[in-house]
Amino acid sequence: MEGTSVRRPRGPSMADVARLAGVSGQTVSRVANGKQNVDSVTRARVQDAMRQLGYRPNGAARALRNGEFRSIGVIVFELSTFGTTRTLDAIATAATARGYSVNLMPVLSVNRQAVTDALTRLGEQAVDGVIMMIEARILDEVQLPVGLPVVVVHAGAHYDHPVVDTDQTQGARLATEHLLDLGHRTVWHVGGPPSSFAADQRRRSWEQTLRDHGRDVPPVLIGDWSSTSGYDAGCELAVDPAVTAVFVANDQMALGVLRALHAHGRTVPADVSVVGFDDMEEAAQFWPPLTTVRQTFTEVGRCAVDTLLAELHSSGGHTQVAVATTLVVRNSTAAPS
Repeated sequence: MEGTSVRRPRGPSMADVARLAGVSGQTVSRVANGKQNVDSVTRARVQDAMRQLGYRPNGAARALRNGEFRSIGVIVFELSTFGTTRTLDAIATAATARGYSVNLMPVLSVNRQAVTDALTRLGEQAVDGVIMMIEARILDEVQLPVGLPVVVVHAGAHYDHPVVDTDQTQGARLATEHLLDLGHRTVWHVGGPPSSFAADQRRRSWEQTLRDHGRDVPPVLIGDWSSTSGYDAGCELAVDPAVTAVFVANDQMALGVLRALHAHGRTVPADVSVVGFDDMEEAAQFWPPLTTVRQTFTEVGRCAVDTLLAELHSSGGHTQVAVATTLVVRNSTAAPS
């Protein structure tokens, strides 16, 4: 009949489960909240009654009783970048495996107020801790919350919070030394944006490796992680006959460098060797297949979740987790002709 409302049937209650299982409501509550002071036979009977009735424990009420929401907040910028998407996927997988949900909070404009607002919103949505996936240069300006466990997925943060990141210094050294070991006199570098700590660490490590080997340090060309910026940098490098080896700060820019060299008649690797950073899936399908530094994003995400959960049950500290990189040698590098 028009104008009448239909009342949704009431779901099964804890009392319904207790009656079916033949136990007290208090016993059902213990089982629902994961308490251990219930014998295995009784626990199995209660769980079977829950399944028969389709009873689901009230997670919000349980959180209020236990002081734990089983939820992790993740604040992130630049959702579309390769490393971010892979790390987010790893965080979600690791959190789910440990019985936690993930509350994603994208930050569209990276500034102090935007990050502070994101932290406030997450606090209102009841999370047990936060993983920050934003450049540490911005985080240095943000007052992180007191009492809320925080893990930063980035190098260079200056906080009394754990930091988890790829070993950027090791990766850049592997790339640069590979090219020097092939016989190149020096190595040019296409770096990421100045705002990026990862790009800054890769650049510093490249420069220090050249100095450690007594080699000249060429001027750095700066990109923005995109293949277009890599192409622009590659066009500058291609017209300089002295350029025989290039370390590019990520694979997407390396793709642009490869195209620019080809467009200018410079053969890779006969004329110029190129090394990238990331080992994105497509790197093996570039022409030629790209030699690159592999980041294990799965391990970074897993370590971030494990470190945050450890923070939930400790007093915190200055944990620094550096996930090792490996060099994947393909056909874009060779000895100079």
